Amino acid sequence: MKKSIKYIIGAVTVVGIVLYFMLRSSDEQTTPAATEEHEGHTESSIKEVELNEAQYKASEIELGTFSYKNLSEVIHANGYTKLPPQNQADATILVEGTVKSIKVIEGQFVKQGQTLATIESLEFTRLQQSYLESKSNLEWLSEEYDRQKTLSAENVNAKKTLQKAKSDYESEKARYASLKKQLNILNLSGDGGAVSIMAVKAPISGYITEINVKIGTTAKLGEPLFSIVDNTKMHVDLLVYEKDLQKVKPGQQVRFTLTNQDNTEIMGEIFSIGKAFENETKSVAVHADILNEKQLLIPGMYVNALIDVGINKVQSLPEEAVVKADGREFIFILEKVEEEKSHDEKAGHDHDDAHEHSEKAGKGYHFQRIEVKTGTKQLGFVQVTLLHNIPANAQIVLKGAYYIQSHLLKSEGGGGHEH
Repeated sequence: MKKSIKYIIGAVTVVGIVLYFMLRSSDEQTTPAATEEHEGHTESSIKEVELNEAQYKASEIELGTFSYKNLSEVIHANGYTKLPPQNQADATILVEGTVKSIKVIEGQFVKQGQTLATIESLEFTRLQQSYLESKSNLEWLSEEYDRQKTLSAENVNAKKTLQKAKSDYESEKARYASLKKQLNILNLSGDGGAVSIMAVKAPISGYITEINVKIGTTAKLGEPLFSIVDNTKMHVDLLVYEKDLQKVKPGQQVRFTLTNQDNTEIMGEIFSIGKAFENETKSVAVHADILNEKQLLIPGMYVNALIDVGINKVQSLPEEAVVKADGREFIFILEKVEEEKSHDEKAGHDHDDAHEHSEKAGKGYHFQRIEVKTGTKQLGFVQVTLLHNIPANAQIVLKGAYYIQSHLLKSEGGGGHEH
């Protein structure tokens, strides 16, 4: 019995040893294959592409680096660009006349005080005549008043005479000041002889948006002849709904894009929050100053905006910097720029023709494709997480990434599926 048990134990041990070596052999065969598959996957995510100088220029590639933006703790709002009333003006006249000349055209920039047109009116000559008469009378009455004061001091004349001289002088003095003020308002001097033509001048600096007269027409009292706007103080009016209103405060940053433009991001800052609902929309107007005023903005442009109500900033890139292929996402970085080489050096052989020998092939631009993961998207930007390390000062392709990707697929013979 004991002998049988020993045989059984021995047989089990042999079987175990055989199974161990079989499994080990199987692992040695499969592990390299799995490793090769993993390495192949890694290699496919990092690839190099070379563009010559002509291709680089034609693709209009733009290089840059990451932007850090708040893409999650934000409030969405829509609105319009708006110009405050103090930056709009109409040029009018106070006396009716005939338009003799027009010095500007629509869209032209003018400075404050610049002549826009000239107006002719007989009323100007009558006003100047009255001014010159008053000036002459004032001189005579001033001398008469001084003479009566002297006589009164010597008790030669009655006090009544002195009072009348003083009254006449003060009355003419007020009339003279009034006429002089009227001439100043009409841009007339009155001292160089009577003239019938007056200059209409720009009340503010800005651009001419409307010209409501033409030569020969009658310029009427109080009607605008020219309209001028100064777009340097543009702001945006955003509509924020009741549920988000408590999160919005003056001083918060605003980022917005013009929907009908090239989606360039413009910065602003909230300076005022409305105190009443706009019509029946249950939304309140939030006013924001535009910080980068170099943008060519005009009133009434529609904007999409984000109001930053938090401080959670993430690494982001323009959406067009990220390309998709084989269900994954990639960016391109500039690896190196190869200096100019002749065709001979690049091809590695000689040419007999001297012209061909001297011809330059141009610089070579080497790009590397890096796999990434994307997150939140807002206003044309997307959160980007790198899956491979890149140099801290790496130049990332912000624009033209799809061109490089298509060049890569072409050089690989159409492999992969691009989105």
